[in-house]
Formats: sequence, C-alpha cells, structure tokens
Amino acid sequence: MASTYETLRADIIAAMKARDSVATTALRTADAAIKKASIDANKDIDEAMVIATIRKSVKNLADAKVEFEKAGRADLVAANEAELKLLQKYLPAGLDAAKLEALIVAAIQETGAQSKKEMGKVIGALKKHPDAGLIDFGQVSKLVQAKLP
Repeated sequence: MASTYETLRADIIAAMKARDSVATTALRTADAAIKKASIDANKDIDEAMVIATIRKSVKNLADAKVEFEKAGRADLVAANEAELKLLQKYLPAGLDAAKLEALIVAAIQETGAQSKKEMGKVIGALKKHPDAGLIDFGQVSKLVQAKLP
C-alpha cells in the first residue's frame, strides 16, 4: 500500500493532467509544507510528519474559514471549503469518543495528575501513546481540563 505522501504526489500529477488548477495548487502547497517540515526537522519524510503537516494545514484553513465568514467573504469561504475537503481525505480517521475518553482516563491515572496545573503531564503521556497520530490534541485539551479539578 502506498504511503500518504506517495498518494499525495500521485494525486498532484493526476490533478495536473486533469488541468484542475484548484486541486493542483492545494496539493502542491501541502507538498511544499511537508518538504519544508522535513528540511526544518533535518529528517526524511515519514508518515507521522506527513500526517502532522497536513493536520496543521487543515487547522489553519479551518481557522481562516472562520475569519472569512466573519468578514462576509463567501468567495474565500467556498475556496477554503474545497481545499479543506481535498486535504481531509489524506488524514486518518480519528479515534472514536469512547476510546479517546478511555485513553485520557488511563493517562490521568498513569501520571497521577490531580489538578489542571498537571495537565501537561497528561498531554505528554498521550503524545507518547502509539495512537498519538490519530489524536486531535485541541479536543483532548478541553476534555482533560473538564476531567481535572
């Protein structure tokens, strides 16, 4: 099975052949971000780096979409939605709520965290978990805060 990065590269070529400028631009931008992350980290491109970079791009696009909606820029909102939809297909499905909840409870018990001041320990333990690539840490942060006094 091809890696996510190999699939992305193949999709760039397919979009170019189809003369789909929107998809080509979005995919090339994602490819450039992945290559930049590789250079910045001085590491070869691996699956975790690809997923993290695409997830960051999706988050940035979602944030920009909110700002465009506030400004009443329907044209930019539509363009953002198209790019978001295109990039999200490269992300793995996240963990379901029940499993995420169980991981958080286990991490709290493992670290012995008693208050919100120790939230960093819990997040750190979750980042070391084998399923860390599937976890949305923005969502986890809110869940951990709700669980700790």
